[in-house]
Amino acid sequence: MTASDVASNESKLVTVFGGSGFVGRQVVRALAARGWRIRAACRRPDLAGQLQPCGGPGQIVGVQANIRRDHRWSVERAIEGADAVVNLVGILAPSGKQTFADVQADGAHMIAEVAKSAGLSSIVHVSAIGADEASGSEYARTKALGEKAVLHALPDSVVLRPSVLFGPDDDFFNKLGFLATLSPVLPLFGGGGTRFQPTYVRDVAEAVAVAVEGGAKAGATYELGGPEVKTFRECAELVLAASRRKRFLVPVPFSIAKIAASVLQILPNPVVTVDQLELLKVDNVVSDAAVAEGRTFAGLGITPTAIEAVIESYLWRFREQGQFNRDRTA
Repeated sequence: MTASDVASNESKLVTVFGGSGFVGRQVVRALAARGWRIRAACRRPDLAGQLQPCGGPGQIVGVQANIRRDHRWSVERAIEGADAVVNLVGILAPSGKQTFADVQADGAHMIAEVAKSAGLSSIVHVSAIGADEASGSEYARTKALGEKAVLHALPDSVVLRPSVLFGPDDDFFNKLGFLATLSPVLPLFGGGGTRFQPTYVRDVAEAVAVAVEGGAKAGATYELGGPEVKTFRECAELVLAASRRKRFLVPVPFSIAKIAASVLQILPNPVVTVDQLELLKVDNVVSDAAVAEGRTFAGLGITPTAIEAVIESYLWRFREQGQFNRDRTA
C-alpha cells in the first residue's frame, strides 16, 4: 500500500464490531495502518484502551454496542455514518445472556440488517471453518446461520472462515501451554487425529483489511488456513517443544472426554466443553473447492505465516523459568 492509498482512506470510517477482542485488536491495527478512521464497537469500550496506540490521535474511537435484539439502537448508533462494517463477534462458550444463537446467528443478522438500512451494500463477516447447519456443535450451527443471514440481507458481503487461530492471546495453544504447567499429561481428545490448519491472527486481520478495501470477490466465502496441516497431536507437540516441557500425550476417547467435559464445563474457562468436543470430531482445514476456486489467502494476495515462526515468541511464558529458560549446548 502506498502513501497516497493511506491518505485516500483518511476520510473513511469503518465500524468494527468486536474490535477489542483477540482478532479485533489486530484488525484495528491493520486498518489503522491503511489510514482508516475506526469505530471499535464493543460491550465495554472503557476496557478497550489498548487500541489507542494502534493509530494516531483521534483515529480510533471506542463505542458501546451490544448485538442482542433489545439493544438494536446501540448497533444503529455504531454503524451510523460508516463507510464499511466488519463483524468479528463470536464466543467459544455461552455465558449469561450471551448465547450462541443470540451472538453468532441473530446478532450477525441484526448487524447486516442495520448496515443495509444505513445504505451499505455489504459487510465483512468473520466466521470459522467448520460452520455447518447440520453440525452436532451449536457453535458450528450458529456460525453457519450467521453467515446465511448476512448473505441473505447483503448478498455482496464477504465471509472469511479461518481455521484455529494462533497468536499471543489465542485460546487454543495458550490453553494447552497452561495445562502443561499443571498436569503431567496432555489429553488427546478422540485420539489426537483431528486435523487443523493453524492460522496466524495477523494474517486474518490482513485478509479483513483487504476485503474492506474491495480486494475480495463480492458474495464469496473465503477459507483461511496456514501453510501446513497439523493434527491435534502435532499441535500438542509444538506446544511442549515451545514451552520446553515433557508431558505424556494420552489419547482420550470422545465418549470418556464427553463425560468429563459435562462436569468441568461449569467451571470458568474449562479445558474443553461438550460442544467443543463435537467440533473436534471434524477436521478443520481448507476445502479442496476453496483452493480450486481461489477462495483462500492466495486469492487475497496474502502469504500465510507458519506457526513455527511465531509460537515460541509467546509460549515461552509456560517454560519453568519463562524467557530465561533457554536451551543450552555443551
